[in-house]
Amino acid sequence: MKELQPEIKQVQRQAPRIRMDGEKMHVVHEDEAAGCQHLMRALGTDSADFMAGVLSQLANAVSPGKDADGAAINFALAVIAGVDPKDELETMLGMQMVAVHMATMTFTRRLAHVETLDQQHGSERALNKLARTFAMQLEALRRYRTGGEQRVVVQHIDIREGGQAIVGNVDKGRG
Repeated sequence: MKELQPEIKQVQRQAPRIRMDGEKMHVVHEDEAAGCQHLMRALGTDSADFMAGVLSQLANAVSPGKDADGAAINFALAVIAGVDPKDELETMLGMQMVAVHMATMTFTRRLAHVETLDQQHGSERALNKLARTFAMQLEALRRYRTGGEQRVVVQHIDIREGGQAIVGNVDKGRG
């Protein structure tokens, strides 16, 4: 007998993409105006000036050479779209997170190919600082989105006559 399994359709958000035409960036979309709207939504803004600034800053931050790297910019846009920013501040934090992540990966590569102890120590220090910065950025995003509120979970415990209970964290120890 054939087992019935429901068909699960996965809906994927399509991150906006750009293409480079010399030094000019163009949104990849059949209708460029609609593509710009899609890009602005993905960046949590309704400002064309903010979008232009973001694209310019991303090009400077993620392109390894003097010329803007379309693939690197599209990677950064995909990461920012994954953050799903609700406003410009979340977008800017997402941009910083992309830059820190890319620098982290650069120092990871450098650490794998060090030739001297000084290179190893320098790469380790930079990698450690970058990884900590990224974790702090994630925490800052969480706090910003929740308004800094802390959540306390209160659970009801019912202990009946003759029963025993321990309230709190229990560590069995070793052995």
